[in-house]
Amino acid sequence: MANRTRDIPIQFFVTSEEKKMIRKKMILSKTANMGAYLRKMAIDGIIINTDTTYLEKQFFEMHKIGVNVNQLARLASDDEMKDFAYISKKLDEISLAIDSLNLWVDKTAGEQGLNLDLLNAEKEKLK
Repeated sequence: MANRTRDIPIQFFVTSEEKKMIRKKMILSKTANMGAYLRKMAIDGIIINTDTTYLEKQFFEMHKIGVNVNQLARLASDDEMKDFAYISKKLDEISLAIDSLNLWVDKTAGEQGLNLDLLNAEKEKLK
């Protein structure tokens, strides 16, 4: 206790009702230490509490975005690009197969005398 930075005691007396009021205001100010609360009030006369819950939510959302960016960066690494190239190649093959199938359907429909306008309208609905 000899190494205290605050070595001058100040005492004052209060009633039990005043002590309850001081404690209630201390709790509302979110200060856990009675000495710290009384010093702050005696020196500054006011304690301002700021609501930072919206900032915490914003930081949480930014963290989620950062996680998503990291996942995308991981996907873009050299090892994963091989998989991306493979998937892209397969999608191109599927697209070519769909185009070929559409040509076959158009040719068959024309040979069978089917209504091509009706067929094309149905194709547009599927897009």
